[in-house]
Parts: sequence; structure tokens; C-alpha cells
Amino acid sequence: MHIVSSGLVRSFLKQLWLPVMVVAVLWVATARSGSFYFPPLSEMAGALWTGLTEGDLKGDLVFSLRNIALGTVIATVVGVGLGAVIGEYDRLRRATAPLLDFARATPTVAFVPVIILTLGIGAAPKVLLIFIGSVWPILLNTISGVHGINPAVRESARSYRIPWRLRLLKVVLPGALPQIFAGVRIALSVAVVLMVVSEIYGSPVGLGNFILRSGSSFQVTDTWAGTILIGILGYSLSLLLLVCEHALLGWYFQRPPRARRAARPRADHSSGHDAAQHADQNADQNEVS
Repeated sequence: MHIVSSGLVRSFLKQLWLPVMVVAVLWVATARSGSFYFPPLSEMAGALWTGLTEGDLKGDLVFSLRNIALGTVIATVVGVGLGAVIGEYDRLRRATAPLLDFARATPTVAFVPVIILTLGIGAAPKVLLIFIGSVWPILLNTISGVHGINPAVRESARSYRIPWRLRLLKVVLPGALPQIFAGVRIALSVAVVLMVVSEIYGSPVGLGNFILRSGSSFQVTDTWAGTILIGILGYSLSLLLLVCEHALLGWYFQRPPRARRAARPRADHSSGHDAAQHADQNADQNEVS
């Protein structure tokens, strides 16, 4: 547990140092900006805070976040379920590969006018659009992860006559989880983009609509504030997914004993080599116990 928490802290630091540095540089560089189109970052932050506390920006954020959550959750359930079944059977995987490649290559943005004309401007078409765009990376990564499981593991599970449902829950899905999380990470970025596009072209509420209204009325500071909020939203969702990934895949991020031993410096004399070898043996015994 300590290894997982320390690894999570290091991952957070690696994720946060560059954005913090960029914000600090922009804050200083734009402090004396007199441009109408590029106001100081402090004014953007003030407009963002005012919109969240006193304006309608909080309601727009909740609406957009709910659409992203619903669309991504549905896409994850459908993508993982279908991907596990397709990845388990080679014939089914080869038969569906051309169709899946064609569907993945089709730009989801092209469905925006059709979906809006068919379903209207409520929340349902936004969720459907996010689902259509997010399901493909999850589905394809799940298929790849399930298909890439070591054949020896599959044969061992079959030789012990483990039922298919138990094999799916205990062998197949845990082995494919690293690639499933990679697909969900891609799907989240796609979901944020589709959320903005769908709300710009057919919604009376949401962050995309807020940006459209602000830009149409030449409220440049508010437009930048909405754009920054979308970036913060996408980045926060990525960090949340990172936490879930470390919580569920702690075994995947831990270094094996051999890697830890290889990273240690070798002693120059024989007595030091014997002592290091004895320490490695004790460490292995403690890990086994």
C-alpha cells in the first residue's frame, strides 16, 4: 500500500509541475497586456471565479459534467462488455475487424446535425454523441488487451475447468485492465471535445453554449474564462482517472523484486558482494512471507 501511495504521489507531481509552471509564466507575461483579445490571466481568473460564484457558469458546468459522465460510463460498460466477448473469440475478432475500423475512422462530429435534428437540443443527444465518440477507443483497447493475454494463462484456466464467467472476471478482465484504462483515457479527451461541439451547435445551456454566447457578445474575458474552465475540467478528469488506475492496478505499477535488485549498485569486493546477495535473499524471503 505504501508503494502504491508513493507511486501515486510521484505520478501527481509529474502531472502537475508543467501546468503550474505554464500558469505562472503566463500570469507574469500577461500582467501588463493591453490587448482586447488577450487580456491578462488575472482578469480571466477573476471572470472565471465570478461566473462560478455569482453567474450561470456553475449550472453550465454541472450540465456539461453530467453529460460527460453519463456518456463515458455508458461507453465504458458497452465497450468493455463487447470488447471482452470479441477479444475472446478469434473468428469473431477477425470478422468484426473491418467494420470496427470503418466505424472508428468515421468522424463523430459529422453526426452532430443528424442527432440534433432527430433528438432535439436536450441532454439526450449530447449523451448519445459522447457515447458514439467514446466507445471506440474503449472497445478497441479492450479487444487488444483481451487478445494479448498470455496463451499459457488461458490454457491453465481451461485445464482447471474454470467456468467462463469466473475466468472472465478473475483472469481476462484483470489482465486487460491496463489497456482498458488507456482506452478510457483517450475516450475522456474525446468526450470533452464532443461535449463542447454538441453544446455549441445545439444547446441552450452548457460550457460550449457559454463560450458561444460570450464570443457572440464580444465578452472576451468571459470567453477565455469558459475555455480555461473546459481545460481544467478535462485535466481534472484525467487526474481522477489516474487515481482510479493506481487504486485498481497497484500490482501493475509496482516493480518486481528482480528489477529492484538490478537497480542496486554492485559491490567492488567479494565480501560486499556476499553481503548484498544475502540482503537480496532476505528481502525475497520477506516478500514471500
